[in-house]
Amino acid sequence: MNKEKYYITTAIAYTSGKPHIGNSYEIVLADSIARFKRLTGYDVFFMTGTDEHGQKIQQKSKELGKSPQVFVDEIAQEIKSIWDLMNTSYDKFIRTTDKEHIETVQKIFKKLYEQGDIYKGEYEGWYCTPCESFFSESQLIEGKCPDCSREVKKAKEEAYFFRLSKYQDKLIAYIENNPEFIQPESRKNEMINNFLKPGLQDLCVSRTSFDWGIPVTFDDKHVIYVWIDALSNYITGLGYDPDGNHKELFKKYWPADVHLIGKDILRFHTIYWPIMLMALGVELPKQVFGHPWLLVGEGKMSKSKGNVLYADDLVSHFGVDAVRYYLLHEMPFAQDGTLTHELLIERINSDLANILGNLVNRTITMSQKYFDGKILAPVLKEAIDDELIQLALSTPDKVKDKMDKLRVSDAIDDIFTLLRRSNKYIDETTPWVLGKDESGKERLATVLYNLLESIRFSSVMLFPFMPETAESIFRQLNTSVKDWDSLKTFDGMKAGDTVGIGEILFARIDTEKKLKEIQESKEKVNNVNDDKNEKEYITIEDFDKIELKVGEILDCKKHPQADKLLVSSVKIGDEIRQIVSGVAAYYTPEEMKGKRVIVVANLKPIKLRGEESKGMILFADNGDRLEFVTTSAPNGSIVK
Repeated sequence: MNKEKYYITTAIAYTSGKPHIGNSYEIVLADSIARFKRLTGYDVFFMTGTDEHGQKIQQKSKELGKSPQVFVDEIAQEIKSIWDLMNTSYDKFIRTTDKEHIETVQKIFKKLYEQGDIYKGEYEGWYCTPCESFFSESQLIEGKCPDCSREVKKAKEEAYFFRLSKYQDKLIAYIENNPEFIQPESRKNEMINNFLKPGLQDLCVSRTSFDWGIPVTFDDKHVIYVWIDALSNYITGLGYDPDGNHKELFKKYWPADVHLIGKDILRFHTIYWPIMLMALGVELPKQVFGHPWLLVGEGKMSKSKGNVLYADDLVSHFGVDAVRYYLLHEMPFAQDGTLTHELLIERINSDLANILGNLVNRTITMSQKYFDGKILAPVLKEAIDDELIQLALSTPDKVKDKMDKLRVSDAIDDIFTLLRRSNKYIDETTPWVLGKDESGKERLATVLYNLLESIRFSSVMLFPFMPETAESIFRQLNTSVKDWDSLKTFDGMKAGDTVGIGEILFARIDTEKKLKEIQESKEKVNNVNDDKNEKEYITIEDFDKIELKVGEILDCKKHPQADKLLVSSVKIGDEIRQIVSGVAAYYTPEEMKGKRVIVVANLKPIKLRGEESKGMILFADNGDRLEFVTTSAPNGSIVK
């Protein structure tokens, strides 16, 4: 039997730095949807990845003395490691520096140009580097970027433009005829009223002021600007080919069932991206869902405010599934959610330790105590059982209905309604009283069976949201009946089997103690960073050990195996030495030649990526770049 396909994507993370917990929310949300779809019988393809080109990355890598490729390699790996830490089950992690992506984007650009949808012009306007976006004077808010409120600068350059205006009316008609295309509803109204109906300006899609991007094949002065590059990942990752020679993944999974993105980039995904697809003659995705933001306390996360939280830090204190649960449960469907350590602890104690953990622990413990763990058939039923059983049998449909509408928090609420009812069932049936008398054993066996089966139901449904916790519960139940179809009847636990060993799922947290632990951990990290930045004083004897001499760079070349290194031949007096310097981000080999520089002459020789370096050329760091420390003193002079 062929399964129905389901293709889900996230926005690709920009490789300018480590993603905070708000960024991590999106990948966890997407993962819960992908896992749920697999659980309910879909053939799922889940793609995420990284956006790695642009002026901001070129500038940042230069500041760090690294090549852009080395820089994005490091950040992409860090992002991927955090996605893995959060136990996300993506099928593909695409990078916009992937060879196949680059080649396809070049073909897309050329096709759009040849059919007249891209044309050459000149752009003059206000440019926001962090957002990689141009704005007109009227679009600025109090003279700043309308998207991020940061400073903009005047820019003028030759550029290629994409004819958004050509497809404006067609896109409006599509949105109006497909009411589920943009969700939630409020986001759709915003796009139509604020952007489409006032009229679209043609979009700048190439740049000449930087070169860290995909080159335009027919005009090597230009690199392809961020949106055609980044947005195309959703089809290039599947093997789309502008010439029609699509790979099987594209034929199978496109169109996407949902693009899951943050509400702040909705315009790019619901206006620019659909118009690009229309121009290419490609079917549009079925839905673009703009999820809300995760706020810290009263506002957005900001390094300047010092309130940025990271997934790996939270996981180290609370565990993966506790963090996943909070992110998924505490984010309303169309409103921003709030995260603080105090709120997270409160939710762990109330929901995970008390409602879920306590129910599982009590039930497994009673099964071991009264029947040595053996599961007995439910033969002595009473009317009170029906309410629990009917709630269990009706909950999967409720959860599925919520998940089909991407109301993840509401779906989790339905599962916890069953868990709460199971706890109440314990209080109503008083198994500890039934266990005191042999005449109550058949009734006790029925009560415990109903509890074990209700827990199994809950665990199957919880798996997409808290996979490690669900697996732990299955081990304690000692059951392999985990499929969605098993929730059609209330008989998954088998009489005669024996439950497993009890484990503590979530221990209650002492709030004051945990907050103190978190603060001490933060201070420890800060102290380590301070220690790294502080330099110890040296004595005159230490300084006397350093031999500084004047040298002249006779020749220079790029390091054959490292983009950020240059290899110089330096004449120091009568001696010529080879010195390797990590300055390729600031100087070309030609700019190095002929410079009279100061060299640390008695540095122990080392090999840097296979090239011997006998000394160190001194540079001054002015914050923006490295400057030569030069002198007019004769070659070979000793610096004192």
